Amino acid sequence: MSLKSVALLGSLTILGGISAVYFHYNQEPRRNFQIGFLPVTCHLTCPVTHFINEQMHGEGTYDPRRFNGFPEMKEAFISKDLHATFIIAPLAMKMREQGVPIKIVHLGHRDGTALMVHKDSPIRTIKDLQGKKIAIPSYYSNQHLILYRTFQREGVRYDKNLLIETPPPEMPVNLATKQVDAIIAGEPLMAKTEMDGYGRVLFLSKDVWPNFISCVLAVREDVIRERRFEVQDLVDGIARSGKWIDEDKDTTMSHRMQAADIAAKKQYFNQKPELIRYVLSKPPDRVKYTNLKVRRADFEEIAALGVAAGIFNGTVTFDDYADTSFIPEGREIDAWKWELKQ
Repeated sequence: MSLKSVALLGSLTILGGISAVYFHYNQEPRRNFQIGFLPVTCHLTCPVTHFINEQMHGEGTYDPRRFNGFPEMKEAFISKDLHATFIIAPLAMKMREQGVPIKIVHLGHRDGTALMVHKDSPIRTIKDLQGKKIAIPSYYSNQHLILYRTFQREGVRYDKNLLIETPPPEMPVNLATKQVDAIIAGEPLMAKTEMDGYGRVLFLSKDVWPNFISCVLAVREDVIRERRFEVQDLVDGIARSGKWIDEDKDTTMSHRMQAADIAAKKQYFNQKPELIRYVLSKPPDRVKYTNLKVRRADFEEIAALGVAAGIFNGTVTFDDYADTSFIPEGREIDAWKWELKQ
């Protein structure tokens, strides 16, 4: 065979390989790509990204699966029923410590947590929380760690026995009936107590731990290896949605209000849009969806607090549970160029 023929054959082989990869990626039924989420504003970019993709391209590119709590979500992830999920950051880090092959690839939000007391409560300051029973979503939540961090800074005695693990949907009733002295979780359940007239904000996370992180987007390691194109598409879409939500937030029909209407739909949060609109506007920076890259310093602070609070052993590092390669430093993502038709 001539040199020219060999070169031609090699070129055809390479082209065929590239075509096969392209064909496989575009023909693979991406609708079986399962993403877990809870109906909380920390996970708002999940329904927004799915909806915008449906409107722009005729398909959502992944299947969002709603859960009622993190324990069920964790089990679905471990059993490989989920390819990726939005999950509380310390729980993802603890799962890695326990040997689960999980990687944090993006943040879900910044801020977006409130500590509520009953409107008639004598609790007026953080120091007044000493000796009080407080409902938290999980010991492996940043709501737990925000209390630990804030108590340390305010000189309040930390007593883990006074922290009551409670599914967030049960928290409003527990506060209304005064079974606990305070509740802390992501929105919109905290805002619901305020809107219903019996809850009062003691503090917002943005005021005691600026740029607080509660939830992250995490992916199984085997999925990153085998379906990296889809993971990249997912991360890019979530990043675009965050930028889109936070655009023009001071206008009457801002993207935040449009996002509230999207998330309220039955297939997503199945909640009243007025409640989500309240969370996204009272005040507008109650929860934020920009500055969502995975950064070492943020997680090393969480890790140190978790060790001090006794929830981590300190046996894993940032590089074990985080993958920053999808949106590395220096790469910027633009917001979606899309508007909700009125």
